[in-house]
Amino acid sequence: MEKIKGICIVVVLLCCNMAASFAQEIKGIVYDLETSKKLGEVEIKNLRTKDVTKTDLQGNFSIPGKLNDHLSLMVQGYDRDTAFIYQEGVNRIYLVNDKSVLTIDEIVITKMTDSRLTQEIERAENNSKAVETSSTRGGLRISPSRLFGKEAKQARRSIEILQLEREKRNVDRVFTDDRILSLIPMEKQELLLFKDGYRPTYEFVRQASPEDMTAYIMDAYAKFKKNKQESLKN
Repeated sequence: MEKIKGICIVVVLLCCNMAASFAQEIKGIVYDLETSKKLGEVEIKNLRTKDVTKTDLQGNFSIPGKLNDHLSLMVQGYDRDTAFIYQEGVNRIYLVNDKSVLTIDEIVITKMTDSRLTQEIERAENNSKAVETSSTRGGLRISPSRLFGKEAKQARRSIEILQLEREKRNVDRVFTDDRILSLIPMEKQELLLFKDGYRPTYEFVRQASPEDMTAYIMDAYAKFKKNKQESLKN
């Protein structure tokens, strides 16, 4: 009897796990990047599952999927884009009007999708180049106006803040709440303080293996706890 009961429990657990896996979905809201207006009728496709849906009039959508999926987004009047889903919760995705000329700043870049960020880096790098092709003299030549001009200076500034944003995202994707909590249980407020004070550098993350990240988190948390205890004594 006990054996049958044990088998039943296993079957129930398996069914629950299967149901949970089938119930996975990605939720989000789509906005205009410059105006923050919510966009309806945006066609969204999960590139892994091939599922397709559209946003409602308030920009909301829900589509079968999971973390690390890529969604393509398309709507008339906006540049087609692809969003990488790397965090749980409601994903806020911003599209660029196809007639817009973006002014790159620290606020705008945080709203860009990864693919848009890459496009803007490539564009800024091209605008910052001092070498141009001469149609009359042939070959390549150095253009002082492109090297020292306002556009080139703006492009170099844009490259700097765009690359910093890309580096920040790369760190965010490995130094996650789930990863930390799988190693060390802690309250939300403590987690926020720990992440803020012991965030790894991009240089470390770029070359770290999963084992390196685990060791880093454990070591950093030990320092965090020690400093916290010392501050309570003072």
